[in-house]
Amino acid sequence: MTFQKKRPVIKRIADSLAGLRSGWRREPSIRAHLLASTIALVAMAAVRPPLAWSLAAIGALAISLTAEYFNAAIEALLDKLHPALDSEIGAAKDMASAAAFILNCLATGACLAALGAGALA
Repeated sequence: MTFQKKRPVIKRIADSLAGLRSGWRREPSIRAHLLASTIALVAMAAVRPPLAWSLAAIGALAISLTAEYFNAAIEALLDKLHPALDSEIGAAKDMASAAAFILNCLATGACLAALGAGALA
């Protein structure tokens, strides 16, 4: 068992919270995502879509935020390991960014669908 696995749960939670803060400080895309998510949640609170649509939209927002954090972690790691320009490193970073983009499109669609369902209800 590794050292990290033996640490108390509260310490591992503190590490996770530090990661959330680090992403907020370092990544404009994470801050933009959280701002857009807040606007979407406020709009959904005003429109009051059906519960299933709300849960789908909130889940999609959470998944796409997770993808933003994974993308930021991959980019930070690659920048540290290989700071020079390299086409393969660039391709890896682009693919990680594309994954986040796809999930952000899904979240946008889910929020728009929830808002539409709420407007029709």
